[in-house]
Amino acid sequence: MKPESQPSEQTAGPASGEAAQSKIENQKSKIQRCWSYRHLWIVGILVFAADQITKVMIAERLPFGSYGKPAHIEVIPGFFSLVHVGNTGAAWSMFTGQSLWLALLAVVTLGAMFWWRHTLGLHHRAAQPAFGLLVGGVVGNLVDRLAHGHVIDFLDFHFGGYVFPTFNVADSGICVGVFWYVLWSLKQPAEQPSNK
Repeated sequence: MKPESQPSEQTAGPASGEAAQSKIENQKSKIQRCWSYRHLWIVGILVFAADQITKVMIAERLPFGSYGKPAHIEVIPGFFSLVHVGNTGAAWSMFTGQSLWLALLAVVTLGAMFWWRHTLGLHHRAAQPAFGLLVGGVVGNLVDRLAHGHVIDFLDFHFGGYVFPTFNVADSGICVGVFWYVLWSLKQPAEQPSNK
């Protein structure tokens, strides 16, 4: 009588070992993918931190609504002042009073950048700082909208009789990021049509 065959531990061993190895490799792969966007993350975090720190400093030193009043800080007379105002709209106060919709648009924009990151060229090192500026700025203003119901603006410039719309560090990051990305994309070689 033959003894009943029992499952061999040697057969199960390598399979489970391979699964564990595969899991470790997948984890490394995720970390490597995140690390490949490090220039975006670093610039984005720096812009976001600078934006939030400067807004806290302004909120602590100037009363809200201190535009054109004695409470504002004149840095360069007749040219540059620090103020503390709120903007419920977008750039140049467009869409005023639509802070909730603009917050939703910011979330959708961030999602779209992530979804189409390969199409947008985020894997290129030179393009990553541009998107870091954009992401840091968008998140900075998004936090304001969620926390205060408006964006805190404080940089106020006057050019003779022209008063430039008050802005903040996040706005600067967004504008410079867009300009950087446009310049970078214009320098990219055009894709050659495939001959099939």
